[in-house]
Amino acid sequence: MAAQRDPEALAAARPLLTDLYQATMALGYWRAGRAREQAEFELFFRGCPFGGAFALAAGLRDCVRFLRAFRLRDADVQFLASVLPPDTDPAFFEYLRAVDCSDVTVPLLQVGGPLLVVQLLETPLLCLVSYASLIATNAARLRLIAGPEKRLLEMGLRRAQGPDGGLTASTYSYLGGFDGSSNVLAGQLRGVPVAGTLAHSFITSFLGTEVPPDPMLAPAAGQGPRVDLAACVEVWLDRVCAHLGRGVQEPHRGERAAFVAYALAFPRAFQGLLDTYSVQRSGLPNFLAVALALGQLGYRAVGVRLDSGDLLRQAQEIRKVFRTVAAHFQMPWLESVSIAVSNNIGEEELARLAQEGSEVNVIGIGTSVVTCPRQPSLGCVYKLVSVGGQPRMKLTEDPEKQTLPGSKAAFRLLRADGSPLLDVLQLADEQPPQAGQELRVWPRGAQEAWTVKPARVEPLLRLWVQRGQLCEPLPSLAESRAFAQLSLHRLSPEHKRREQPSPYPVALSDKLRALVASLLAGGSS
Repeated sequence: MAAQRDPEALAAARPLLTDLYQATMALGYWRAGRAREQAEFELFFRGCPFGGAFALAAGLRDCVRFLRAFRLRDADVQFLASVLPPDTDPAFFEYLRAVDCSDVTVPLLQVGGPLLVVQLLETPLLCLVSYASLIATNAARLRLIAGPEKRLLEMGLRRAQGPDGGLTASTYSYLGGFDGSSNVLAGQLRGVPVAGTLAHSFITSFLGTEVPPDPMLAPAAGQGPRVDLAACVEVWLDRVCAHLGRGVQEPHRGERAAFVAYALAFPRAFQGLLDTYSVQRSGLPNFLAVALALGQLGYRAVGVRLDSGDLLRQAQEIRKVFRTVAAHFQMPWLESVSIAVSNNIGEEELARLAQEGSEVNVIGIGTSVVTCPRQPSLGCVYKLVSVGGQPRMKLTEDPEKQTLPGSKAAFRLLRADGSPLLDVLQLADEQPPQAGQELRVWPRGAQEAWTVKPARVEPLLRLWVQRGQLCEPLPSLAESRAFAQLSLHRLSPEHKRREQPSPYPVALSDKLRALVASLLAGGSS
């Protein structure tokens, strides 16, 4: 089975991660003799999230893994028997034991196959796609605000909606453009680069009276005598404080002991958390003393982090100190030591930190990326569009909730510069649009047709699963991330604005529009 070959398959979702009405409808289809009738559903959302102009579709890999591993175990069937009516025909449960997705076809994201099976897939697929796409889009917005030079780290596991939400957020924030995560499990299971150093608790745990069992450190080059790092730091502290005009008693002893302990453990990756006590009076001079002591031995500190206060102003002040100290002690590498910041950073603060001259290199974001406070749900839906080869359309009192009938194809029409012109939906049996040829389309909500002439045409649907088999290898997370970033790079400035609705529409072909009009009028399909 696919699940045995792929240990991530069962982690993606289980068959009973669903709503009960999927099972009650399955029973209804089976009782009506329609279980194997061919049907097609579409999974989509009605509007771009966060009031913006784009969304990143994510979750395909999890969906495919789920479909390939889909099988109701004995315990699953027994539980369904306990919650469905007691007089349910036992033959229905025997039928469920044999159900799998070997007859399901998935282009992203149209799902076709036996009616009973593709109905059962509704809730799990929505669960796998909706949050992943929301997180990826939110991360992409934050990346566009930060610009290409800042390093963004996701560190929201402790704020996420449970362990599954935390793993999803870490995975798809990376796809959306973050550089890494603090989540170790995301690194192990999904290949997300992980990063992390130390918290305030590590620093406050030291009083300054602790004696390292081995305070000696060898030079980075491996040659020469080992040096007592703690003693060397005290010598450097005198010199640093004299240069900064501070009393040698001001820097906190416990903080300095914590920095020394961390430097002994990570001499090639030393980073100081500066704001446990006072950045200017304690954290900065203590960090400099340890960094310069390491520098004397040939090591280079990698950075500092700030977690409170005016992050922009403090980063600028710290960079000035780095420059003067680097020049004074002739250690030029100190000028470019990385400055990382965190502290409940949202879009507005991120824009401030990303401005020119901010001196911030790394930005850690937690709550604002994993909880998507500006829009906590994408609102994806999963709607039936055909049964037995006949189109189906939801006619509703709310025009926005009407569905588009029939099996469809989708294409993105591009201008010569590669920017999007519009997306067009058409029936699957229509001739695809051609580059350089005029095409008559109907933008959604427009009363008149447009004539467009695309320079390029890209199909938006690809066949991924057919009869339980992959049609082509799934891209890795890193490959998907690269493709997403390329797509974002192609967006126009208008698309990239945070509160800018999409300037290009979704349009219907003549034939699809005529089918919609016919069904709305009550005519034959």
